[in-house]
Amino acid sequence: MDTTGESGGQRRADGDDHATAGATETFVGHRNLLFTVAYEMLGSAADAEDVLQETWLRWVKVDVAQVHDQRAYLVRITTRQSLNRLRSMKRRREAYVGSWLPEPLLTAPDAAADVELAESVSMALMLVLETLTPTERAVFVLREAFGIGYDDIAAAVDKTPAAVHQIAHRARHHVEARRPRHAVTARQAQAALEAFQRALETRDLQGLLDVLAPDVVAISDGGGIKQANPRPIVGAGKVARFIVGGLTRNDVSLTAEPTAVNAGPALALHVDGELDGVIVMHVEDTRITGLYYVRNPQKLTRIESATPLTLR
Repeated sequence: MDTTGESGGQRRADGDDHATAGATETFVGHRNLLFTVAYEMLGSAADAEDVLQETWLRWVKVDVAQVHDQRAYLVRITTRQSLNRLRSMKRRREAYVGSWLPEPLLTAPDAAADVELAESVSMALMLVLETLTPTERAVFVLREAFGIGYDDIAAAVDKTPAAVHQIAHRARHHVEARRPRHAVTARQAQAALEAFQRALETRDLQGLLDVLAPDVVAISDGGGIKQANPRPIVGAGKVARFIVGGLTRNDVSLTAEPTAVNAGPALALHVDGELDGVIVMHVEDTRITGLYYVRNPQKLTRIESATPLTLR
């Protein structure tokens, strides 16, 4: 009996299985990096996961043996898929009820020790990135956060290296003009967090005024599902009164649990034992300059277990 065809088919099948296994190993090895790229571009963990699924479906069709730099190639696919999704999300963002905040991620306690990572995923910076065009955001994130070379970025965004240079310069100038100053040390941030927590739980208006910067900005995101202020609140007095009058009503039991969200100080708020939302803080000069309160329950699915993030 002639079994040549069967043997050849089996060899091809074995080769395909081996190639798929190699592609899977490479993808899994870079998964945390790819998720971080997609999340920084989109501000949504759910959309970032969808992008990773799309990246995987394209990656398994690639002849991995012909790819010189697999990490760069995967980042390129992820960037292109993120750009496609970012452009399609524009209409969704325009229809969003009230203020929009990035989806908060519980991060490991040591994530804050990586200063570059902590800054790149901070709520404060990610809100600034929202003001960039999709291509500007992609170029800025890849260059400034991940240190990707201009040639690789050009391939990812379908521009020439010269054009990418110009886009990077423009995006950097835009962000620097709006970027919050770098946060203080972990110890100072912790002290501010504890002072805020004490004032919050004791409904101490003066205690809040003492820890809030005069020009503090508070943004709350309910997504039309939970009540939230539709516009940012500016100024220590207005923010403190909003907190005392709104978050700390006498007819509810409020508890605040310290946590680390987006590699920064935060509080998980429970009202009558149920999770109500997460307040993420930005601290400068020992005082809180930014409060970002996420109440939208659809954005609170990533604060039970830590999400691994990496720039490398």
